[in-house]
Amino acid sequence: MEWFQALILGIVQGLAEYLPISSSGHLEIFRQILGIDLPEEQALEFDVMLHAATVLSTIVVLWPMFRKLCVSFFSFRKDADFYYVCKILLSCIPIGIVGVFFKDTVEEFFGSGLTIVGICLLVTAALLTFAHFSDRIYKPSSKTGGKGNYEMVPASRGRDITFLDAFVIGCAQAVAVLPGLSRSGTTIATGILIGDKREKVAAFSFLMVIIPILGEALLDLAKIISPTPGASSEAVGGTAMLIGFLASFLVGCAACKWMLKLVNKGKLVWFAIYCVAVGLLCLFY
Repeated sequence: MEWFQALILGIVQGLAEYLPISSSGHLEIFRQILGIDLPEEQALEFDVMLHAATVLSTIVVLWPMFRKLCVSFFSFRKDADFYYVCKILLSCIPIGIVGVFFKDTVEEFFGSGLTIVGICLLVTAALLTFAHFSDRIYKPSSKTGGKGNYEMVPASRGRDITFLDAFVIGCAQAVAVLPGLSRSGTTIATGILIGDKREKVAAFSFLMVIIPILGEALLDLAKIISPTPGASSEAVGGTAMLIGFLASFLVGCAACKWMLKLVNKGKLVWFAIYCVAVGLLCLFY
C-alpha cells in the first residue's frame, strides 16, 4: 500500500467513524476506487489500526468525561458515573458474543464487493430517517408569530440511558459490524427510537466502542508479534500504517466534536439522504 492511499483511507475512517455513514462501508468503497487489493487478513488489521486511532480521538475529545468515569469505576464509588460504566460494559456483551462466536462469518462479508455495502447503507438511511421523525413534534411556526403555519422541531424529551437501553443499544452495535451499516448511526438512532435523550446517546455511542476496538487491536497486535505460519506481514508498510493512523486520529478529533453538535441539533436526517445516494450507487456499480 502506498502512503497516499493510507492517507486517504485514514481521512475516510476519521470522518466516517463518527458521521453516520459507515466507516467500514466507505473503506471498502475507497479500496475499490483506489484499486487496493490487500490480503483479507492484512486489510482487517489495517482497518482495526484505523479504528484504534479513532478510539484514541474519542478519548481525547471526551477526556474530562472519560477521566471522571474511570476514576469513579476503579474507585468503586457506586455513584452515577460508576453505574454509567457498568452500562457501557453491559452494552459490550452482544458485540463480544459476535466477536467470539461469529467472527469468521462476519469477516466473510468484508471484501465481498459493494452489494452488501449498498444494502446496509440503505438500512442506515432508514434508521436515521425513522429516528429523525420519531424525535420531532409540531408547534406553531415562529416565523408567523404562532398563527396559521406549523413547523417540525426537535422534541425536548427523552430519558437517561437505563441498563435495558444500554443492552438494546449494544445489540444494535453488534449488528452494525456489517460493512455499510453505520455503527454510530445505528446506535444513536436506536437510542433515540427507544426514547433516550439525543445528547446522552451520542456520548454513550462514542464511549461504548472503546472496549471492543481496543480488545480487537490487542488481539491483532498479538498476531503481529506471533504471526501464523505462511502469513505475510509486508502488504502494509510501517510508513503507510503510521500515516493512516495519524490521519485517522486527527480527522477523528474534528469529526467527533462536529458530530456531537449535529446530534444535539437533530441534523442527522441529511446523512440519510447521503446514505441513500451512495447506497444506490454501490448497488448499480
